[in-house]
Amino acid sequence: MKTVIKADIVDALTALGLKNGDSVMVHASLSRIGYVCGGAQTVIEALIEVVGPEGTVMMPTQSWKNLDPETGVHWDADEADWDRIRENWPAYDKAITPTNTMGAVSEMFRSWPGTIRSDHPARSVAAWGRNAKYLTENHDLSNIFGDGSPIGKLYELDGKVLLMGVDHDKNTSLHLADARAEYPGKHVCIEHSAVMENGERVWKEYETLFVDGEDFIDIGKSFETEHVVNRQLLGDAELKLMKQRELVDFAVEWIEKNR
Repeated sequence: MKTVIKADIVDALTALGLKNGDSVMVHASLSRIGYVCGGAQTVIEALIEVVGPEGTVMMPTQSWKNLDPETGVHWDADEADWDRIRENWPAYDKAITPTNTMGAVSEMFRSWPGTIRSDHPARSVAAWGRNAKYLTENHDLSNIFGDGSPIGKLYELDGKVLLMGVDHDKNTSLHLADARAEYPGKHVCIEHSAVMENGERVWKEYETLFVDGEDFIDIGKSFETEHVVNRQLLGDAELKLMKQRELVDFAVEWIEKNR
């Protein structure tokens, strides 16, 4: 297996079409790339080098374990202990709360110097660069992925989506299409998360759109047959770069037609 160094990543991202000043949502699997000299740090450094200080890098930093056991996120705990989890799960702290299954790159990125993390206790994002503050501020509990959320704001900025060794089931931007589309079965649900309010830990109840992503791979496949998706190989991983607006607009139509 060929060792991947930062110059290789920079070259691949540049050939892909990522450039200085871009705002991009990144979903990355370090293990899929192969052996990267310097690991997650090298990937982040390469991304920042390519978009520059005038650009913005955003990544999902979700801590979805901070949800009610009834949702299934604590499958490894006995149901008899669910109330103990509700009473004792640590309140979200964007400085220290770890990500859940977001990957090594996102886990390092959430505390990268200059990075800002949003306040959502279960579905946060983190961003670095010119538009980081704008993208991450006011991430409302009940507006996880809709207009006005970080994903919705990226749409306003005409941003891009970069998949590094992952498929569209990890493509958070498709949730914006889910929020915009009208289809049978669309519904809201009640969530709970541990948060700090007035200096005290609170098990907070909030209403939000039910998160549905089971057909995201199918949406992505259909999108790729009709729109330009730039591709490059990096180590063992395929990189895909696309325009977020094109993706979201296509996905709204697909969802309304097929769900």
